[in-house]
Amino acid sequence: MPTPPIIIIKKKRDHGGHHGGAWKVAYADFVTAMMALFIVLWLMNSSKPIQVAISGYFKDPSGTGKQTGSSVTGSGETPTPQPAKQDMAKLKEELQKSIQSINDLDKLKKNIEITVTPEGLRIELLESAGGTFFDSGSSALNLSGREIAGLLAAELGKAPNRISLEGHTDAKPFTGKSSYSNWELSADRANSARRLMQQSGLRHDQISQVRGFADQRLRNVKDPLDPSNRRISIIVQYISNNTEEAKIPVEDAKGSGEGKPSAGTKVETETKDKDDEDKKDEQ
Repeated sequence: MPTPPIIIIKKKRDHGGHHGGAWKVAYADFVTAMMALFIVLWLMNSSKPIQVAISGYFKDPSGTGKQTGSSVTGSGETPTPQPAKQDMAKLKEELQKSIQSINDLDKLKKNIEITVTPEGLRIELLESAGGTFFDSGSSALNLSGREIAGLLAAELGKAPNRISLEGHTDAKPFTGKSSYSNWELSADRANSARRLMQQSGLRHDQISQVRGFADQRLRNVKDPLDPSNRRISIIVQYISNNTEEAKIPVEDAKGSGEGKPSAGTKVETETKDKDDEDKKDEQ
């Protein structure tokens, strides 16, 4: 018998069509929706300040708004602007009018200088060769000094501005006490003016600084012995929100102009050192 032919049957299988990347888009949308859900749940359980801060950022990403977290200061409040120069000029005019009422104006007008500076309104009480506001070598205000200091205090006490006082001397060394120098004299004169002005109208919390510079900031550098270098400077400071303003303790004790640390500073340092030692022992 003849051999039957071998028949090979080949079946052609068709593969399914290409699905594309549609599933990837759907998955990405799902992940995004889940992330948004978790963020909403986190915000619902977060504190109120965090919620307000995040809300403020989305409302004003540039950081110029009033919401907390969007302001540059982070306080949520618009900083109080400093008073304009013309405000200080107005205060200067009022002080000059008050000084006009002094009987001995002709004797004092050359020794009182009022100028508007970048730090505020500076009032200089300049000494003369014979002593205008302080007797030679004394830290106590004389009659003219008490009169002008009391008048200035009555006017400045009406202003909201803070006041700083500076004492200055000329380059002539102080003679008398071996343990007393121009540093102590300048600081004591500034403190003497501070006490009288607080008794005459300045608020207790209005004084921010009392400093003694001796002869380190001469008014007339060309003539270090010029009597005008001996002076009291009263600075009416601009109003600002700066909380980092340097505050020098006001002390009646002599030597306060030497920059010695106060007792409170010493105790704080010792406490900090003790805490550091305790932490080392625990480790």
